[in-house]
Amino acid sequence: MFTLILAIHIFVCFLLITAILIQPGKGSDISSALGGGVASDIFGPGAPANIMNKITTVLVIIFMITSISLTILSKSPYESSVIKNMERATTPIEEKKMPEKSE
Repeated sequence: MFTLILAIHIFVCFLLITAILIQPGKGSDISSALGGGVASDIFGPGAPANIMNKITTVLVIIFMITSISLTILSKSPYESSVIKNMERATTPIEEKKMPEKSE
């Protein structure tokens, strides 16, 4: 299950990068050339969301779902631990006394 979600996640990552790079920038329209916000009042509101915006939105939602799923699946408790398998010291550790100062 983990491997399947990871494969989907990586595939969606590449699709998301491609979808974002294909879209034109916000500053490439006529309203930004004429002063930004003031010109948008003259030309009216922005165009409705095109198909690339919708595809990007769907890919972002899938990306978030797979990210959360991978996080939940990776937190499974492990049955064994390296520290539990270590041997305990059988001999007690001897304390070394510091030599006394002679003056």
